[in-house]
Amino acid sequence: MFTGGGTVGPKAEVVDREGISEAYDVNRSEGKETAGANSVLMGTQMHDSRSATLSRTDIFQAVDTSEGSEVSGSDEEDLAWTTWFCKLPGNEFLCEVDDCFILDNFNLCGLRHQVPFYDNALDLILDDDSSSHGQMITDEQNELIESAAEMLYGLIHARYILTDKGFLSMLNKYNKSEFGRCPRVYCSGQSCLPIGLSDVPGASTVKIYCPKCEDIYHPPSKYQGSSNIDGSYFGTAFPHLFLMYYPSRRPKKVSSQSYVPRVFGFNLHKP
Repeated sequence: MFTGGGTVGPKAEVVDREGISEAYDVNRSEGKETAGANSVLMGTQMHDSRSATLSRTDIFQAVDTSEGSEVSGSDEEDLAWTTWFCKLPGNEFLCEVDDCFILDNFNLCGLRHQVPFYDNALDLILDDDSSSHGQMITDEQNELIESAAEMLYGLIHARYILTDKGFLSMLNKYNKSEFGRCPRVYCSGQSCLPIGLSDVPGASTVKIYCPKCEDIYHPPSKYQGSSNIDGSYFGTAFPHLFLMYYPSRRPKKVSSQSYVPRVFGFNLHKP
């Protein structure tokens, strides 16, 4: 379990962005690829395969139009990266992580070695561009940083949803069946929870877990975009810990009732 809020503290160290850029260029010239870079590239492919992408302006206008107010330039800039990212089509399964959780270095322990361009990605998530003044970043590097930010946020998300606030955010989605319903007939439309088949980024996409029949399924077709989310952004233990945290939300286990094939009312003989 990770801390729900924690003490807001400074980042562990200051990034040498020129060193990062030089190291990146050297690795490219020598044809070397790290495991973290491979995960980012796979995350980029998953992200690009979604049906649509919206800019921050598009997201803000959609939210603001529904509230019947006018869009102003200053308000548009105030739209946080986390809000924009979670409202992208295909990211409906994700919840917004509190900044105070991200700012607590304890909650980010070990992620620096999993995510390339870690400091740049963290700055992007926190909308902190104070340390980027005067630094030259190529378009190619910027694309990698954006993909790294997506992966970093997903790994932080997997930890956040195991906190009190995270459980509450996911409970609200679960109560509204935002993760989909079990396709099994005898589960009678039981609400499902997201689950990953691996805690390693890039291993598999997210699936949904039915707490009634205790089986996993692909997300429904209307959540086709969400089916491209990396399963590690939820982890392998989330639904089980969630139901332990909210025992009243655990449904009664489905009986052994199952479909029996018949022909003209007679059971089929099993060879």
